[in-house]
Amino acid sequence: MSKQITKAEVAQHKDEKSMYIIVDDGVYDVAGFLDDHPGGAKILKRMAGKDATKQFWKYHGKSVLEKYGPKLKVGTLKEEAKL
Repeated sequence: MSKQITKAEVAQHKDEKSMYIIVDDGVYDVAGFLDDHPGGAKILKRMAGKDATKQFWKYHGKSVLEKYGPKLKVGTLKEEAKL
């Protein structure tokens, strides 16, 4: 079972050492991928600590998530009560 991470915890990880983004229900640490991202590090830095699902699927296909997802994934998004 993967680690459960809340949106608040994701928001705390937005520096060069640990940069988390959310795609669907997965949480990914993209800090080590900054230099390899074809669109440049600037795009990943802009989305750090946020839900990047909409932007990810706009520019990427399922194959990108299948290729890089397993090595970048740090956990899953924890369900929170909606008030």
